[in-house]
Amino acid sequence: METEFTPLLSLLGGVLIGIAATLLMAVHGRIAGMTGILAGLIPPLSSDWQWRAAFMGGAVIAPLVYISAGGDIPFALPVSTPALIFGGVLVGIGVYLGSGCTSGHGVCGMARLSPRSLAATVTFMIAAFATVYVIRHVMGGA
Repeated sequence: METEFTPLLSLLGGVLIGIAATLLMAVHGRIAGMTGILAGLIPPLSSDWQWRAAFMGGAVIAPLVYISAGGDIPFALPVSTPALIFGGVLVGIGVYLGSGCTSGHGVCGMARLSPRSLAATVTFMIAAFATVYVIRHVMGGA
């Protein structure tokens, strides 16, 4: 599977993520970690569920607005459903053990110069590099 290099769209997406994370911290004093935000929407709901629902709604609605405006989001799923579920469970375990996700640690924690987030982000990246290497070069996958 080949990916398309999209520097301008990637830059725009990064800027929008940064703006959203900054506004959430400035207005609500909260970290824009997607798993933490989502956890507050699973019953029993957090007392501040309204902003969490708005944030997650924006994350779902924004791509739909982009597509309706004529944009294209190429998507391919090169793995089986069981592999996707297994990967999701592994990510969930990692989020629990790492006390946060890549958005919470990698975007917000790194911006706050958090040593814990630096260690978590380095760990995420090493695990990602190792996984890609093993799948592509050891197992002969895509």
